[in-house]
Amino acid sequence: MAKDKSHDPEFEMRFFESVLSRDATYTDVIEILGGLYTKHGRIAEGLKMDRKLVRLQPVNATAHYNLACSLALLRRNRDALHSLRQAIALGYSDYDWMLRDPDLIELKKHPNFGVLLEQLKQQS
Repeated sequence: MAKDKSHDPEFEMRFFESVLSRDATYTDVIEILGGLYTKHGRIAEGLKMDRKLVRLQPVNATAHYNLACSLALLRRNRDALHSLRQAIALGYSDYDWMLRDPDLIELKKHPNFGVLLEQLKQQS
């Protein structure tokens, strides 16, 4: 019996890597691949995709937010806070998600995280 490829994360990642190898600026694929890498514990590779997406779309608030998440998962709190500030400045506004996002668990211990949350809450 053939393996169901639709639920095989390695197959998915290889597929999107193949697409990206043909067009290194395909932003939708970069975002998907970054999410897949992160979801499956390949945080450093997810960070690479997030950085690439921010370079290609410097005013994309969600790209900056995802970059902050990858940085937070790697416990690079200062850099993660900087990226969160950028995301908020560019219009990121999902206070509720930021409050419960599991990628930000370690960052939530940082005193400046509360300041950012309060800033975001006041903007809403």
